[in-house]
Amino acid sequence: MAQARGASTDKRKWIIGIAAVVVVAALVIGGVIWTISDKNKTEGQVINPGQTTSSLAGDVTQKRDGVVVTVGKAGAKASIDVYADFLCPICGQFEKTYKTDVEQAINDGKLQVRYHMVPLLNDRSDPPGYSLDSANAALAAADAGKFLQFHDALFANQPEEGKRGYDKAQLIKLGNDVGITDPAFAQTINAGTYDQQVNAAFQQIENDPKLAQDFGNGQSGFGTPTVTANGAIVNWQDPGWLAKVTG
Repeated sequence: MAQARGASTDKRKWIIGIAAVVVVAALVIGGVIWTISDKNKTEGQVINPGQTTSSLAGDVTQKRDGVVVTVGKAGAKASIDVYADFLCPICGQFEKTYKTDVEQAINDGKLQVRYHMVPLLNDRSDPPGYSLDSANAALAAADAGKFLQFHDALFANQPEEGKRGYDKAQLIKLGNDVGITDPAFAQTINAGTYDQQVNAAFQQIENDPKLAQDFGNGQSGFGTPTVTANGAIVNWQDPGWLAKVTG
């Protein structure tokens, strides 16, 4: 009887052990499936163009010069340069905080903005390459006169760093949704027409000592977003920075 009870106990332990392994395996598999699903949540997603900046004043121009896009009215007394990456979460926060004020200053003729698309985090999407693809697409949108509409929509629907960005087909669809009809837009995106120029400009930016910053953790260098006025870095975390720039 003692042997029988011992065998029964061992069997229960074995069953409990197997059940525990099955539960752990299910949790692991479920976690892997959730992780993959979360990483790829932008796949097939239609980017919402939302409220585009079509309220820009009629005499506001959006002009591409190389890989820099200038938005504003002729004769604006102040100008800034904004260096940003469409994947950069802090850049997204900058846009969320100051977009309305910056565009109002543009409309009022007080400010011109030179936008620099920087592929700083190009290897931080999965798969890599979103920063460069989105920069090239934004320049293609500038050629179609819809840069700011495209720019704002990308930041309003910003993918997460370390996860999947938007593919070229999704970027083309967004351009169509903000009113771009020129077939050259899709051709420029698919061909990566401005990729080489964007990368070359980025190398120059990284090596420009005037754009180096102290990150406060023992490191320094170029980071996004960076805002400059009259060649000097602006502390955009100061809530009154724009008023100081526009006077």
